Amino acid sequence: MKPLYEQIYKSLKEDIITAKYQVGDQIPSEKELSKYFDVSIITIKKALEKLTDEGLVSRTRGKGTFVSNHTSGNTMPRNNGNKKTPLIGLIVTDFDDSFGNRLIGGLEDAAQDKCHIILKRSLSKPEREDKAIRELLDYGVDGLIISPANAEHYSREILKMIVDQFPLVLIDRAYKSLAVTSISTDNEKAAKEGINYLMNLGHESIGVLIPKDNTTTAIEDRIKGVVEAIVEKKMVVNRELWCTDIKSPYPTHVEEMQTDIETIKAHLQQHPQITALFALEYNIALLAKQAAEQLNLQVPDDLSIVSFDSPPRNIIEWNFTHLQQQEEEIGQQALNRLLEMYQGDFGINDIRIPAKMVEGSTTKQWMVEYVKGE
Repeated sequence: MKPLYEQIYKSLKEDIITAKYQVGDQIPSEKELSKYFDVSIITIKKALEKLTDEGLVSRTRGKGTFVSNHTSGNTMPRNNGNKKTPLIGLIVTDFDDSFGNRLIGGLEDAAQDKCHIILKRSLSKPEREDKAIRELLDYGVDGLIISPANAEHYSREILKMIVDQFPLVLIDRAYKSLAVTSISTDNEKAAKEGINYLMNLGHESIGVLIPKDNTTTAIEDRIKGVVEAIVEKKMVVNRELWCTDIKSPYPTHVEEMQTDIETIKAHLQQHPQITALFALEYNIALLAKQAAEQLNLQVPDDLSIVSFDSPPRNIIEWNFTHLQQQEEEIGQQALNRLLEMYQGDFGINDIRIPAKMVEGSTTKQWMVEYVKGE
């Protein structure tokens, strides 16, 4: 049996050749055809693209699809020189100086003279992500790059894109149960490097600060890397030193920042043996520094802090020792891979890009004989 889009393409082609739709007529919209044939909009797009490639119809964004001037039964492929510039949709959870700005910059650099990009934010809300996907598909994008709002949730639209081989690339995170191309930091390896860095400075009692919603593949990989680093040193993984109830790194929980600072303060007071903190998100590191200062702990004399990411600062200001994600490269590779899919290459890739350890002013050598407060 032929693919659905091929069957729809042949049905529409027959309607055009038999003059059901005459030259200049507007054929039904993608939504109307989707409802009539009971298929996804992606399937309709593929059928219409084939009609366009044969010169039977012309498509104008925002206006619709119109029957072109053609010779019945003897159509010729359209001139590839007139092929439209691809329009790519980008959906990110959010973006700021710590993560996202440089990724978008890398995408924009890679898009020069190749495609146009429309940007939307999900704010880590699955329902908002679903709405953005539908809006971009309805608008007529030719491919999507998505930073998933949740590792456990994916919409029916995403499943349709995968089944219909619609160009789709995930960045920063992935879906564990779906075969789909993803490009992200090698979070497991980076977390191991961060913990090893602290242990090489003499720290053994390391508190790990983890966001409460830790089901994303990025956070899961970082936790796995933490455990592996400790085990490889033949040390005990003491999860009592971990704080896992931090909400405010997410845009929907900014009002809880002070509550989170109090949570970190209580954690440090309950575990005075902690000499270093490893924050799995930059915004958590900011909260940790405030919590330490409110407890009259000096960073890094009393407490070292390592984080993922840290906005670039000038040489006068303090800067976290951090694992810098190569955002520009992630963005460039995502865009280039998506354009390859647009050209028909639908191979599945899981690309992991190494992070870079950057020494800042929040860590120092810890001497065993040194006692905090003396």
